[in-house]
Amino acid sequence: MSLVLDPAAQDLLFREARTANTFTDEPVTDEQVQAIYDLVKYGPTAFNQSPLRITLVRSPEARERLVQHMAEGNRPKTAAAPLVAILSADNEFHEELPALFPHFPAAKDAFFSERPVREQAALLNASLQAAYFIIGVRAAGLSAGPMTGLDFAAVQKEFLDDDHTPLMVVNIGKPGDDAWFPRSPRLELDQVITTV
Repeated sequence: MSLVLDPAAQDLLFREARTANTFTDEPVTDEQVQAIYDLVKYGPTAFNQSPLRITLVRSPEARERLVQHMAEGNRPKTAAAPLVAILSADNEFHEELPALFPHFPAAKDAFFSERPVREQAALLNASLQAAYFIIGVRAAGLSAGPMTGLDFAAVQKEFLDDDHTPLMVVNIGKPGDDAWFPRSPRLELDQVITTV
């Protein structure tokens, strides 16, 4: 059985998509960011909780502050990317549940009144949304470079608050010269699927 999605779209989103290590200076516009979000906001999360929060790092001053908290190997590409996003999980996502889950507004208190429960749910569901975001960036014809090589505590202190847990930093832009490392291997189906 073949996939319904057009092969060119399959290549754009998965087979040919790569993490860029260099970028052109073509800017990523607010309109592109809006289009990406308008697509990926429909990805499923439990209770429609939608805990992902996105901090766009656009100003040179903010970029300098972020770069100093990145692992050394990630600093040059983060400094050069046209746009950088800090993806975080909102641990107070439950405040939005009456609007996001209107057929059961009591879910806010019935399931998410305790902070540790919210933190676990926010981490899982915001991570799902981060994956949707990466695919959305690719759908816009851009390269998404997700990175976890950073000082999480410092990024949280510098850009977020105690209610937001940083998940990753994503460099976004059009790939530049010599942007790609060689493609790394992938596991085969029989290595990841068990039938019981």
